[in-house]
Amino acid sequence: MRAANLSVAAAFDLSYHDLSPGQQRLFRRLGLMPGPTFDAYAAAALDGTSLGEARRQLDELYDQHLITEPALGRYQLHDLLREHARALAATDDQADRVAAAGRVLDYYLYTALAAGRQQALALFRDLGNLLGQAEALNRLGELSLRTSATAQARDQHSRALAIARDISAAPEQARALEGIGHSHLQERHSSQAVVPLRQALTIYQRIRAPGAGRVQETLRSPNPPGSVERLDPDVTTPTPG
Repeated sequence: MRAANLSVAAAFDLSYHDLSPGQQRLFRRLGLMPGPTFDAYAAAALDGTSLGEARRQLDELYDQHLITEPALGRYQLHDLLREHARALAATDDQADRVAAAGRVLDYYLYTALAAGRQQALALFRDLGNLLGQAEALNRLGELSLRTSATAQARDQHSRALAIARDISAAPEQARALEGIGHSHLQERHSSQAVVPLRQALTIYQRIRAPGAGRVQETLRSPNPPGSVERLDPDVTTPTPG
């Protein structure tokens, strides 16, 4: 039996070493996944990557027979592979493991909260409450950003922005623009983030909202991270008064 287990582990290792470093990292982290099955959104959250990148990596793991797809869009690690992935993950930095587990738990919290927000959105639509719709869409966008579903977040914030502009709801306009900017930042498209963030800052400053300071900090942040260049070199530090 021990010899058989060693043979299986050796076969797993061969498939694992054929993967790129990013695919290896995702496979290891899948050993941390709660529950027997998962989707691409959960994998993206676990790995801290975009939905598209997670799907590409899952396709490669599937091609290497390291995961199965028992139902469309639902993936699974068999028990032996899960144990193997968990053993490999144990060699990673503990802080990285904790962060990955936290992200996927955030995703499952998001799905529960999003279901409630979707119900709220439907209710606001039935009532014709446009401000409520904008608020619900912005909240959904913020939840989507927490799980790296950037395209979905941008769509939700864009819909919120259109409604907020129609009804001149300045706080929700700024909130939507800030979310759109952060969706681009998560995708490392810094140049596309600057305009909506500047627009959000202008609105926050006009209505004297505390979000102005938050957006200024974002615009003053290094771009790329670790450099001395700011995301927006033209942004000024607020003066007291």
